[in-house]
Amino acid sequence: MKKILSMVLVMALMVFSSLTVVRTAAAEEIKMVGTITKIELAADGKSAKAVLKDSKTEASVTITITDDLTLDKFKDKRIVEGDEIRTKYEKSGDVNTSKMFKKTAGC
Repeated sequence: MKKILSMVLVMALMVFSSLTVVRTAAAEEIKMVGTITKIELAADGKSAKAVLKDSKTEASVTITITDDLTLDKFKDKRIVEGDEIRTKYEKSGDVNTSKMFKKTAGC
């Protein structure tokens, strides 16, 4: 009886852990280096959209930025169109949300 109960608990634990891994893998995190081709600040100033041209694939990627530090850099013109950016963003459906957005040369 104890052996059967142990097997059931082990199986339940394996199923639960595999479901947890599948749920966290739904949002894909991507790293990229590219040049800013366009910056659009929202009217309320609480978000911005930046279009980057990927340096490897030459594809355009639109990223939504919501962190205050990066938004301040946009407003102060410390990050402008033409700057090379190193970014980490989370792809969730059609929306790319920035997790990290920095100039490659520092700042």
